[in-house]
Order: sequence, then C-alpha cells, then structure tokens
Amino acid sequence: MARVDWTGHRDIAEALIKSIQPDDPDSFRYEITEIDNGVTLSIFVSSCELGRIRATMDDILACLSAVEGSLGALVE
Repeated sequence: MARVDWTGHRDIAEALIKSIQPDDPDSFRYEITEIDNGVTLSIFVSSCELGRIRATMDDILACLSAVEGSLGALVE
C-alpha cells in the first residue's frame, strides 16, 4: 500500500478528490481528517503489484498537482 497526505482547506481537499474520482474510483480510497488549521486529505493505493501502485499513484499525483495549480491561480 502507498499513501500520500495533503494538508489544507476542506473545500480544496474536496475539489481535489472530485478531480480524481472519475478516472478510476476503485483504484484508491481516501479520508479527510479535521486538524487544527484545516484538514488532511489522505489517499491510499493498494495492489499486489508494485508497478501498478506506482502507476496509479503517479497518475493521481499528476492530476492533483494540475488541479491544485489551477485552483491556486483562480484564488490569486
């Protein structure tokens, strides 16, 4: 299993998840946890094959990065 954590505001975390759910919702699971200054978004990818975990995580991270950058540009 591989895990990635992102910390920020709930509305951005929800937008990030919405951006990756249509691709392959069965390839990962996620949790949004409240913390002092916002939330932590944790994404979990599991498979019996390391290559599949890596490919899925690479796809998710690329998508999240693009969406986060776009949201940042809209806020500025």
